Amino acid sequence: MAPKHKVHIVEDDPSTRRLLENLTSLLGYEVASYDNGDDAWDAFAVEDPNIVISDWKMPGKDGLELCRRLRGMKSDTYTYFILVTAQRRSRGNLEQAIEAGVDDFLKKPIGSDEIWNRLRVAERILGFNQQVKTLESLIPICAYCKKVRTDDDLWEQIEQYVNERTGADFTHSICPECIEKYVRPEMEEYKRSLREKNATAES
Repeated sequence: MAPKHKVHIVEDDPSTRRLLENLTSLLGYEVASYDNGDDAWDAFAVEDPNIVISDWKMPGKDGLELCRRLRGMKSDTYTYFILVTAQRRSRGNLEQAIEAGVDDFLKKPIGSDEIWNRLRVAERILGFNQQVKTLESLIPICAYCKKVRTDDDLWEQIEQYVNERTGADFTHSICPECIEKYVRPEMEEYKRSLREKNATAES
């Protein structure tokens, strides 16, 4: 099993921060915590976090500002951002948070089941993201038939390979270059053959 990601907690309320630290630690995560958004941002610039649990309302940089800044960073890793809120999420607040790039929400008071559920989803999304990055990197592919070699040293169609790992389906089309290189000559050959058959039939 792959090691769990470190959870970065940003919460200015001491009791809530300790609760989040204890719950995430009990679930087997390594924890880094900050009591304000400014210190958290300074640490994020160095550590490039994968999972952040942040309060919404804080002095200095609040949760939304932290999320916006993280989304604006050029990074090779994705940050799964969970926003903690003490108030009922109105449609306006929800849209504002989503626009900032928030992935999920935790409502106070926070329970162990809620933390476990959110972190489980975070791990799944981060795992999916890593799979996509792996697919985007060097993949062993046959230079002739374009089949992909799997980890079991088997060869399968690239559509099947990608679908099994990401759930993505393919739609097929033909690029302009291949239309000129393959399709158009085939059409011209078909037309020529048809004209010859018609001429033979008429003679």
